[in-house]
Amino acid sequence: MTLEQLAEAVNHWCESHRIAPANGQAATETSERTIRYYRTLGLVDAPDSGDEPYSEKHRLQLVGIRLLQAQGLPLRRVREMLYGRSLDQLKEMERRALKEIRAKASAIPLPNASNELWRVNNLNDDFLLVSRSGQTLTAEQRQAILAVLQN
Repeated sequence: MTLEQLAEAVNHWCESHRIAPANGQAATETSERTIRYYRTLGLVDAPDSGDEPYSEKHRLQLVGIRLLQAQGLPLRRVREMLYGRSLDQLKEMERRALKEIRAKASAIPLPNASNELWRVNNLNDDFLLVSRSGQTLTAEQRQAILAVLQN
């Protein structure tokens, strides 16, 4: 696909699954300019040569970026989590995200108070801890929680 088609495909996917950046630091839509910027940061692979330089892997990389931004992660952390992922790993990431989206759709919504400052604490590749009051975890707290999760 072309760069324009790639941007359209990612935007359509995000819109149909209601995925948007959590903290407002990223645009609500992925533009051709955004994709070029992500390339300079090493978040998206270089395009292939030929008439359709962008592939399914590029789309999945961008979907992965959007999914992680929706969790409030900064681009530095997104790069760490996506760097070197294979096509199969990216497909699995999308599959797991869709499963979580379906599970959330059936969840009971929590009231949203105006004084809430949501903060995402990354525990590891599988778990995030969300604080509704903006609390962060100390290294000791993070390790204690991970120890409980490993049992």
